[in-house]
Amino acid sequence: MEPLFDDRAHAGRLLAPRVQALGWPHPLVVALPRGGVAVATEVARRLQVPLELLLVRKIGAPWQPERAVAAVVDGLPPELVVDESGLAQAGVERAHVEAQVREAVNEIERRRAAYLGDRRTAEVAGRDVVLVDDGLATGTTARAALRALRQRGARRLALAVPVGAADSVAALQGEADEIVCLATPRSFFAVSPYYRRFEQLTDAQVIGLLRQAATDPGRA
Repeated sequence: MEPLFDDRAHAGRLLAPRVQALGWPHPLVVALPRGGVAVATEVARRLQVPLELLLVRKIGAPWQPERAVAAVVDGLPPELVVDESGLAQAGVERAHVEAQVREAVNEIERRRAAYLGDRRTAEVAGRDVVLVDDGLATGTTARAALRALRQRGARRLALAVPVGAADSVAALQGEADEIVCLATPRSFFAVSPYYRRFEQLTDAQVIGLLRQAATDPGRA
């Protein structure tokens, strides 16, 4: 399998013109940490718009943590979105999800403190919002994020990812007004093989990208 992207920044630079082609005036770009921040930074730079975060913590199957069966979204209170069909397919009991919620909330709170400090994220009510991640596997995390943004009053919602599973992209059509996905490979098992370099971003790298985005000229 030949990788499509050198790294997340390269993927973001390729994704950005497709997002720009939507023609939405001054949208809010919202990244899903950690990996989505590196992609979204390039999208926000191209559009010269602010970069924000939505903290979502996926809950994976016990024997395959990368396979999301539920997700917790930051909020007051935090929101739990469960992929019921995914639970059934993976043979996971709902009790497993419920047992992981507190840990997920704790990690969200830790990341919020590390990435944002006392800063409040921008209001999404009445805004056009572009949600960005580094790829789409099961779609559970993206579904949770899109629903949260819709509930918070986003005017229009777009999901933008460099690569995704075709069935997951199709399943999310009803959650977003637009989906921008550069590639939907026929045989899709995971996001990482489509990147030459796909190392996990550290908290320090995420913080650095956010600071860089905040100081780029032309964003307000």
